[in-house]
Amino acid sequence: MRIRLIAVGSKMPGWVEQGWQEYARRLPAELPLELVKIPLTTRGKNADVTRMMRQEGEAMLAKVQPGERIVTLEVEGRAWSTEQLARELERWRLEARNVNLMVGGPEGLAPEVCARSEQRWSLSALTLPHPLVRILVGEQIYRAWTLLSGHPYHK
Repeated sequence: MRIRLIAVGSKMPGWVEQGWQEYARRLPAELPLELVKIPLTTRGKNADVTRMMRQEGEAMLAKVQPGERIVTLEVEGRAWSTEQLARELERWRLEARNVNLMVGGPEGLAPEVCARSEQRWSLSALTLPHPLVRILVGEQIYRAWTLLSGHPYHK
């Protein structure tokens, strides 16, 4: 099983890349955590936001292979405790399907992406900056894995 974070936005500060890589490298080879960057469609003063979101959504879905799980990260999604995320991670591993975690652009996820989602996950009721979301997702996946593995990191 592989977990991929498919996120709109490609230019991030160095601290974001470093934070993401720190947690991705800590995971074992049998649970790779990958980042797929979808370029943000250029927004102008009179931009057609609906069209831009649709284009970004199409690009996101193009990265998903048939049969893979899609989990959207949405404020309205279900908030999981660390223990609940660990149970979800274990269930995903037992299904042996790749998992794609989807993070939209500034306006959110395209409706087409949400419609394909099997699960909706909320990191917080707060609106979080997208760079921070990448690091939080990496850390939480790592934390859930340590909980399942009996590693002391979670304590």
